[in-house]
This record gives sequence, C-alpha cells and structure tokens, in this order.
Amino acid sequence: MQSQDVAQRPAPPAPAGPVVDVEQAEAALVEHYPRLVRLAYLVLPPGLGRSRRVVTAHALTQRALPRNRTPAPVIPAQSTGRDGDPGYALVRLQVLRTALEAGLPLRRKAWPKRSQLPPVLPQVWGLKLFPRSGGADELALDQRLSTLSGPARAVYALRGIERLADDDVREVLTAAGVADAGAALLEADGIPAQYALLDSPEFDPCSLQARPTDLMRRRQHLKAALAAGAALLVCGALLGLPGEGWGPDGAAAPPYARNPSAQAALDPAKLTRVPPTAWRGSARTDFSVWPARGDLTGDRALLRRALAVWARPGATVQVSVTPGTPSGGPAGPPQLLYAGTVDAARVVILYDGLRIARYAEPKDGTQGAALDFARVDGADRAEAGAVVLGRADGNVRYLTAPWVAKAGERDLMKPGSGAMDLALTDGVTAPLASPALRSGPCTSWNVLQVTDGSRTRLLTDLGELVPARLTAGRPGSPGEASGAEALRVWQPFACSLGTVRSAGVRTVNAWAFNEQPLPDASGSAAWVCTRADTWRGGGARVLAQFHTPGGRYGAVAAKAENVAACGARDPQVLAGVLWKSEAGDWYLLAAGSRGTTSIRATGGVEGSAQSSLLTLPAEQGARAELKGTLEDGRSVGGLR
Repeated sequence: MQSQDVAQRPAPPAPAGPVVDVEQAEAALVEHYPRLVRLAYLVLPPGLGRSRRVVTAHALTQRALPRNRTPAPVIPAQSTGRDGDPGYALVRLQVLRTALEAGLPLRRKAWPKRSQLPPVLPQVWGLKLFPRSGGADELALDQRLSTLSGPARAVYALRGIERLADDDVREVLTAAGVADAGAALLEADGIPAQYALLDSPEFDPCSLQARPTDLMRRRQHLKAALAAGAALLVCGALLGLPGEGWGPDGAAAPPYARNPSAQAALDPAKLTRVPPTAWRGSARTDFSVWPARGDLTGDRALLRRALAVWARPGATVQVSVTPGTPSGGPAGPPQLLYAGTVDAARVVILYDGLRIARYAEPKDGTQGAALDFARVDGADRAEAGAVVLGRADGNVRYLTAPWVAKAGERDLMKPGSGAMDLALTDGVTAPLASPALRSGPCTSWNVLQVTDGSRTRLLTDLGELVPARLTAGRPGSPGEASGAEALRVWQPFACSLGTVRSAGVRTVNAWAFNEQPLPDASGSAAWVCTRADTWRGGGARVLAQFHTPGGRYGAVAAKAENVAACGARDPQVLAGVLWKSEAGDWYLLAAGSRGTTSIRATGGVEGSAQSSLLTLPAEQGARAELKGTLEDGRSVGGLR
C-alpha cells in the first residue's frame, strides 16, 4: 500500500464561514450519519482490517461533533440541500481530517493522535462486525482502492459519495491538511469512475454482518473474570451488611434538616388528591385538576421514596432538569397525578403548582432511580394535555389529561395519511414512536394527536417531561397544527424540530409568511418561520426556512435566539438565501412578512425592491446584508 501523503503540519484554516452551534452540527451529523460513516470507512487505510475499519469509522464520525460554537468552512458553498448546511460542511471536514490522520505512521518522538489509536467506543464485545459482501465488481473496486494513498481514496469518495467537482475536492482536501491535493487527484484518476458501486453494501458500515471472536480465548478470559467478580461480590456483600434493598427513603440522601413543613412534604398521607370529576366544574383547567391515577396510588412506601428523593436526591439518582426549572424539594405536600407500573419501572408523577416531577425506579427492586423536572407554570388547557410516563425501545408513553377523549399517532411528514388510533387505559396511551429517541436520517416525525371535545391538538416529544404543543398561523393568533392546511405547512419542516430538543420548549409555531416565484419559472418557493417558545420565557429560538417546489425538506435560511421576530410581540421577519437554478445561475432571494414595503441588499449583492420580495443575480458564496421597511415606516433587519 502506498504511503499516506498527508501533511504533518496543522491543517490550514478554511475560509471563515457562518458560526455553527453544537445543536446545528448535531442535527447535521444525525441526519447524514450513514453518509459520513461511509465516507470515513472508504478513507481509512485498508490495512486496519474490515472489522476495525467499521468500528473506527463510527468512532471518528461520532467524535466529529464540536464541543462549542465553531466557524464552518466555506467548502463548497451551496444554498440548499446537504451541501448548503454549514453544520454538515463542518462535521464532514472533521470526519475526513481524522480519517486521513488515522493512516499516518506512528512516530517515536511524538504522541500518537487519537484517531491513530484503536477506538474505545463504540465496541460490540464478543463479535466481529464487517459490511456485507458485494459482487465481483465491488470486490475488484475495493482491491483497487487499497492500492491508493489515503488522500487519493478521499478524492474518490468525495467524487462518488458527495458528487463534488475537482475544484471543490481540492479545497476540501487542503482544509483537511493534505499537502499536495493535486497529486491525490491525479492518483485517483487511475481508478475507473465506478461511483455507483460505492452505494453497495460492500462499502456500507451501517449494514453489517456479525461473527464471533476467538472463542477459546474468550472462555479463558471469562473464567478469570468470573473468579474476580465472585471475589468482588463477596467483599461487596460484607461491606453492604445489613442491607434490605430499598430503605424507607429509597435513593434519597440523609436528611439534613427537620421542620414541620419539610416533614409534611415527605408524608404520603398528606399528598393532594383531586377527585376524578373536579376538572368539569373548576374555573382552572390545567394540571391542578388532574386526578390521581395508576395502580400504585395506594403504595405508601413507593410514594414516600418518591417524595424523599425529590427533597434529597442521593448521589446515585439520575436527575434531569429542563432549562429554567428549579430542582429543589417541594415547599409543602404536592399533588399526586400518577403512581403505577410503566413497562419495567414504577413511576410517580407529582405536581407542586410550578413543576412536574417524575420519579422512576426499577420494577425488579434493583438500586438506581431517576428524577426528572419540568416547569409548567401558566399552563392552560391546551398545554396541560399530556405528560411523558416513560420511554423504552424507541417508544414513548403518555399520561393524558382527564378531558382527553381520544388519542392517536400521526406522522407530521405525511399530512395525508391520517392518524392511527392509540388505546387509552385510565389516561395512559399505548406506546408510540418517539422522534426524540430516533437515530439516523429523519424520514418521519411522529406526534401525539389528542382530541378534547371538538378540538384536536398535536403534541410532540422533544426529549423532555412535557411534550411541546404544535401550532400554525400568524403569531398572536395561531391555530392548532391539526388542520389540513397547517399539516401541509409543517410537512417539510418537521425535522427542524430536532434542533430544539431539550430546550424547555412550550410551543412551536409555524408561520408561512410569504411565497416567492423562482426566477427560472420553476414554481414558487415557500418562506416559513418556526418559533419555539419556552416555559421560562427567554431562550426562544426562531428559524426562517425556505422550501422549493418538490423538495422533501426545507432549508434553514437564518436563525436567531432571544429575539421578538416571528412572535406575538413583533410578528415581522425578513430573511434571505442564495439559490442555484437548474441552469446553474445563482440568485439572492429574500422575503419579508406581508407588512414589508421594501427590501434593500448591500455588501456582496447590491439591489432593492419596492415590495416584500427581492430577487437579484448573485455569485456563488456571496454574502449580503438585508434591510427592510415596514408599512408604518419602521426598519427591520434580516434574521441571522
């Protein structure tokens, strides 16, 4: 195998592009994970062996996620689709860079790079994993690729998988630290351009076969491990005496203060329990009128453990808190909403007027407990429709409000497919697929549909205790997202909900604020603004998204956090995007909400329009500043 012609110096900085948030990079990595792993697998040196190449490719791809906000390279620059996502450009460059580094020879006087060492994770103990075998053509291509240097394999992969032109390939390799990208291009030219074969299972490290490792050696190691484990077990039993499983306070820490209020908050007999029909005559319709449900509402030992852990979570308790939610114990006896068995756990749901607290412990009595908090102050009937009971095997179960008469599961990306009915048992739904637990490309987004009298609402799991409510329409007066028109608006933008996971989101509204004819007469593109508002008030996230006719997904044109734009207080928005026509011409397309009377572009593109739409010829990679004028004379800047 030829030597790896990769620079030993630090990679030159790529041209400064837009700053990429960790959440945006994560969304790009998750959405395009199979493609990135395939790219890493092809670039890694064949001498590692197929099994180690598979594990290393997954490890390098998972480590490509940046730790903080990072400038994205402008390589190559596209306006829509995969290549237009700066987050994807960033993680792709990192995957390529580390895969090339993995092929460098180890040096005596220098510490090895992390990518040159065998990956610690991911690992599958006791199994060897390798891609499925292809045909004779795939085998021949693999043999030819094994004769190339690492940079040349990278050229072939970028040409075949990413469909990049040679100029773009040269820029990517240079940014990845390749000293002589031109030589790599020439070397790759010696291999026939059989790029369609790269899509075969032979080169797919996500579609694998498994075989056992050395069975005799494993047996010897297992005997030694069992002997060591038995010794540890005996020592642990002696140290743990006299143990009785769950104590009265379960996994709670030792009490640090005793006063009447604190003691009352820990007394299961003083829990507030609401009658089943209280909600029908109450002036309030929120969590405060939920009755206590579940098959363990009379288990005082379980309830005491839940209250004690809430007040004093021990070191072994896994605690999760949505942003802006205090995690201290209750000021007085809280309200019991649920106590019962959910899959393999015993679950208790409590409410103290400000927060929902979920306590869960293993049903088999083993140690280990979890405590989750979510802020829900100010919830109304629509937002107090459901609480997450548990997640398992990619599914989620909800406890619904007593006024929910019917529940269903709907795919937000298939607005015409209708909703599938979900069984309700004492308010508990049958399990439904959770988008918050999904890995891999975003091909569906399942939401909970609840019917309350004549109203139907959609709630989505974003990885938190309380699902977020989905709406559609002009800010200040949005409607439910369950209508036919609202579902069509949400369809291309459903996957963008993944960018606001675990952010304490209360509602997400989608507003189709304008429609713009494309300059090549291929139809009209939709401009949609999605705004995620939080329970704490601050931290709202706004995305201006652009969707061309026939496209499955929308493209994020601009985003901002903690702004009033696209909200009830300031329902105005202005955004722009560079767009490439089928003929290869580039344009700056910009749109404002309907109250915009003029738009001006300055900087890399100059021009103006006396309307809410702007179309200007542009060059690839051009950057422009946008400024609009509203009907009342106020100015509005472009969202960024």
